[in-house]
Parts: sequence; C-alpha cells; structure tokens
Amino acid sequence: MRTHSRASRRLVGLAVVVALGAGTVAGCAEDPAEPAAAGVATAGGVGRDGGTTLTVGVFGAFGLKEAGLYDEYMKLNKGVVIKQTSIERNENYYPQLLTHLGSGSGLADIQAVEVNNIAEITATQARKLVDLGRTEGVRKESFLPWKWSQATTADGRTVGLGTDIGPQGICYRRDLFAKAGLPTDRTAVGKLWAGDWRKYLAAGKRYQARAPKGTVFVDSAAGVMAAITGGNETRFYDAKGKVVYKTNPAVRRAWDTAAEFARAGLTGRLQQFTPAWDQGFANARFATVSCPAWMLGYIQDKAGAAGKGKWDVAAAPRPSNWGGSFLTVPAAGRNTAAAARLVAWLTAPEQQAKLFERRGSFPSAKAAYDLPAVSGARHAYFGNAPIGRIFAGAARGVPVQIVGPKDLVIAQNLADVGMLQVDQKGRSSKQGWDAAVKAIDNALDQ
Repeated sequence: MRTHSRASRRLVGLAVVVALGAGTVAGCAEDPAEPAAAGVATAGGVGRDGGTTLTVGVFGAFGLKEAGLYDEYMKLNKGVVIKQTSIERNENYYPQLLTHLGSGSGLADIQAVEVNNIAEITATQARKLVDLGRTEGVRKESFLPWKWSQATTADGRTVGLGTDIGPQGICYRRDLFAKAGLPTDRTAVGKLWAGDWRKYLAAGKRYQARAPKGTVFVDSAAGVMAAITGGNETRFYDAKGKVVYKTNPAVRRAWDTAAEFARAGLTGRLQQFTPAWDQGFANARFATVSCPAWMLGYIQDKAGAAGKGKWDVAAAPRPSNWGGSFLTVPAAGRNTAAAARLVAWLTAPEQQAKLFERRGSFPSAKAAYDLPAVSGARHAYFGNAPIGRIFAGAARGVPVQIVGPKDLVIAQNLADVGMLQVDQKGRSSKQGWDAAVKAIDNALDQ
C-alpha cells in the first residue's frame, strides 16, 4: 500500500503491505526531485518493438505493479509496455503533479491522485484530464456512488476512476476485552456500540473500570475524531464549496466525543504513525483502534507474532471511510485512448478484487464485493475474521460525501494542532478547538 507522511492522515501501510493472511514489508527509495518517467521520450510513445509504451506516475508502493497487474495486462496486450515511477510521499508527488498539469508537460500517461486531493483536481484541473466515464468498459454502476461522485464534475465529467477505499472497522484485542469483562465474540463486540459512537465511548468507560494494568481503551482521541467525521456527508465544506467546519454540528459532535475520550482517560495519548504509536501495538498498550481495511497489515507488522489471534475486527459504530485513491489520464498525453483503456482495466471489479487479495487494498468497485476473493476473504492474524464481509458492509453504508479542496489541511490541524493538545497536554476542549481554528484560518488565509 501507499506510503505518505503522517500528516496526510491516511498513510496507507507506511511501507507495510498485507497479502491477506500474511504481512510483508516493502522498502521505498528516496524521493527523486522530479518523477523520472514524467515527460521523457517513452511517455505515451512508441516502444522499441513498435508497440505502445505507457507510463504511470504514482506515490508510494501503490500496489498495482506489486500485485502483478501490469504484467498481466502486458501479457494480454502484447504491443503494450507499462513503465511506472513512484515518488514515496504524496506531499512531494502532488505539488509536482499540479505543476505539470499547469504547464501541460512532464506528465505520465496515467497519474494517480490521493483522495484528499481529488476535490481540488476535479474542481480546478478537470479540463486538463480525460473524461474516463466515456471509456469503453467503464460502468458507473460498478462503483460505489460516493466514490464515483468524488471525481465527477458538476457537468458530469468523471476525471478519475477509483482504485481503493478505506472502509473502517474497529480492531480490538480479544485478550484485553476478556480481562476487562467485556464480550470477545466480534458480533457481540459490534453490538456494544452499534449505531452510535457515543456507545463506543460508553464501552470504553466500561473497559477502563476493569482495565488490565497499564492499558487503555483506545490509542488516541484524534483517531476517534477522524473515524467519526469519516462517516458524515457534510464535513468541512458544504455543497456550494463553502468552508463550514466551524459551524457544522457533525464536526462539533465528533470533536466533543473525541475530547470526552481524552478527558475520561480512555486514550493512550498517542499520535498516530509515530514510533510511540507503533510501540503501543507491540506492548498491547491499548485495546481498540479505528482501522480501515488497509491498516490490518500495519497492525500485524507492529504487533508482531505475539499478537496473532489476540487481535480481531468488529464493525464500527457507523459506516466510515478513511483513504482511497484514483487514476487519471492527462489530456496532454500522446496516447490518451490507450491510457484510458488501461485505467478502465485496472479499476475493473475483477482487477480490484485481485488487488485486495494480493495487497489488501479494499475495492471501490462494489461489483467486486460478490467475487470470491472479496466475499470469502478472511484474515488469519485477526482470528480468521471475515474481513471481506465486514468491510464491504461498511463501504456500502458510507454516505456520498462532500469533499473539499483543503480537506486535508483542515483535518490535519484539527487533529495535530487541536485535539493533540487536549489529549496530550490536558488543554480544555475549547482551548484545543480555538488553537485548531486559528491554525486553519492561517493556512486558508482567512
């Protein structure tokens, strides 16, 4: 899965990749100053044998190459050669992509876009991208409605096709739940908080009353907040593109609930994707964590062999999503038709199911959910949990969300400037909120 800075609020895998039931570790090279394949002679050009060479620009270990999908496509299409380049961190990759789109040069034939950037791309760069909704073989109804809408303009042009998503469950330690007198069966655990994140808070207070020494209920208040906001239709922007997080009741409810986790002493006061957080998994420091499908491999890696069979997965209180990406085709390319056909094939349900089976990236194509690789998927490390069924249920329940161009900036500051002060420094909820708002206003020049 993809690797990013912690600030991206997604950090899919952080060089940890899961092939279902087994964790594998992949390293990444240093970021180049410019994407090596962007704008070179081979981009959208003619290969040595007279065939077509297509370049793909991605960030991190995106998974398509690692899953063998490029090789499979080249075997099916003998005249096509696919070359991929990757910049490890999205915060380095994305500014370069905007620069190249602005100039109309230096682009790969296919460019990946992270979900936190897709609203800005769709709003400001749509005319520089191919309308993939018109590509032969692409069926809107195969995708989740909310995923399709994220890369579709107001006038109906679909400039990106979704690869993966991050539907969330709650990963929990069966052994710690048993010691605290809570149920351990994943169905019964899910019923503890079904339908309401406040019930998750109540379960945390029950846990903490009898918690094994040295443990807490959840890793961080910021993680709780992100999971709650990930299930709301309106979050930081309204349908007209206005920034509304300050007055949106859904955001304030998420903030208040997360802050109460901190005030009640239910959190490990950890910052996600830091060494201390990693150590918390290894030491069984916390009993639960909100976990998108892509995080299973991360947990397996950090908790290690000692955690096998002790971790499990239950449904989250309400459907929520954290993460996902898209593939786009720049209109400036010299072989846009061939690139669009490749994107259509890579994002087809059958290929998305293979990507999930081999890499753990959960499909954005709902048509893949009935395929055996997804519907029958279980994870041995997590007590043989039926992860295909659990995460498909979450994915179907996520509302069509309004995604704004600066969602990432707002989410990052709410978590790392605001909620972190409440969780780690003992600041009041109001103090943390005011600090976050000030930082966001500065970042947005408001």
